[in-house]
Formats: sequence, C-alpha cells, structure tokens
Amino acid sequence: MKNQFFYLIILFFVTACSQQNNFKKIILKKNSEKNTIASADAKPINDAALILSKKQVPVLCFHHIREPKPGESETMKSYSVSPPQFAELMKTLKDSGYQTILPGDLYNYLAHNGSLPAKPVMLTFDDTDEEQFSIAYPEMKKYNFKGVFFIMTVSINRPRYMTKEQLKQLSDDGNAVESHTWDHHMVTKYQGNDWNIQFIKPRKTIEDITGKPADYFAYPYGLWNEAAIPELKKAEFKMAFILSTKRDSIEPLYTVRRMIVPGTWSIAGMMKAMRETFHL
Repeated sequence: MKNQFFYLIILFFVTACSQQNNFKKIILKKNSEKNTIASADAKPINDAALILSKKQVPVLCFHHIREPKPGESETMKSYSVSPPQFAELMKTLKDSGYQTILPGDLYNYLAHNGSLPAKPVMLTFDDTDEEQFSIAYPEMKKYNFKGVFFIMTVSINRPRYMTKEQLKQLSDDGNAVESHTWDHHMVTKYQGNDWNIQFIKPRKTIEDITGKPADYFAYPYGLWNEAAIPELKKAEFKMAFILSTKRDSIEPLYTVRRMIVPGTWSIAGMMKAMRETFHL
C-alpha cells in the first residue's frame, strides 16, 4: 500500500513537470510567432539615395497669423502672415489643385514608396500660438485642409498660446500635433539631460493630451547637428524637419526641408518661391 502511494506521488510530480514544460513550450512558440509576425510587418526603409531622389513635397512653415505689430523689425514681420493673406493663400492653394498631407503620409512616401495626391502640400505651424487655432484653422477647414502643429510644451495653457483642450480638438479633427521641444532651445546646444528634457518629455506630454503617437519633430530655428539624430532615434521619432537649408545626404528623413512663408511676400511671389524651393 505504501509503495502504491509512493508511486502515485511520483506520477503526480512527473505529470505536473511534463505539463509545465509543455506550457513553457507553448508560450515560447507563441512569443516566437509574435516576433516573426512583427518582423514580417516591419517594412524596410528606403536608403538615403532613394529618398533623396524622390520628388520633393512642398512643406510650408507658418508662425504668427496676425497683422505685424508697430515697430517690429523686418525679420519679425517676416514671421507674421496677416489673416487676409493667409485666407488668400489657402484659396490659392485650393484653386491650384493642392491637397494637404500629414507627416505620416510623407514618411510613408519617402521611406516606403507610399502614394500621395497629385499635388501634395504640407501646412506646418510652429510655436503653439493661439491664433493658429482661432484664425488659421477655421480658414483651412473651408477647404478640408489639415495641418501639422509643432508644439513647445512649456507654452501650453499660457496666455496667447493654445490650451490642452484646443490641441486635443485639433488632433481629434484629424490634424497632426507634434513636438517642437519643451522651450525652443537650439538643438545644437544640447548636452547631458537636455535630450530627455527637450525630446522625450515633450513627446510624452503631447501623446498624453492627444492619445496618439507624436512621431515627428521640428528643430527650433531649423538648426540641427549630427549629435541630435541618434537622440531623436532613441526617442523614437520617425522623421524631423529643418528649414530650407540642404538636406543631409546620410539622414534625409531627419532633415526634411520646410519653407517659411513671410508676410512680406505677395501670394504670387510665395507660390513662385514654393515651386523654386522644392523644385516643382
């Protein structure tokens, strides 16, 4: 009887160990299948030469949508587009057959050969100014245009800047809300914990507000350096925007060109400059 009881105990432990091993094998198999699927889903990114050979997409950059203030310098005036000018430009783009795209569309085109409209244009807005929401966006909606709003997170909820609720509404309406650092310090001067303060934390802040990934970044003043690109990649940004200087031959996805739209130009002059800048 004792022997029979002893054998039952041994049988119980052997069966339990066997079941545990089978369970581990099932888990490992599922993880392996999951990793295989994830690997298969990850599309290869085009090399730099192919990206640079593609036709450029015009990316316009706006700051203030307001009348120039008395006594402002010519440089400051160039950063302001009056509401009537902005309205005329939106109508001109629409009448010229342009359709707005978002950063994800441009990324898929450059990195994965995705398709774009026949005449794409990207409308980008820097620095979180409130009139971008209250003046520019209603004008854009007349033509079903969408925009990209690059946000300095330090300015959110401050006077004359956008609130969290406004940013959330822009995102919910189909616009892109992306990162423009915490406080607009030049990327070329970052060191130590600056990368965390200016790249990682602002991205999380924006994602918490919108509930969507903030995969794209605009350099303050359009200035960048080689040290910034590995840090952008660590922060999981897919693409970054400079201004109208030359793209980098090795990292074109992190040096996508934009053109500031000055309020001192005529609409015809702006359209001509856009075509020449982006070789359209």
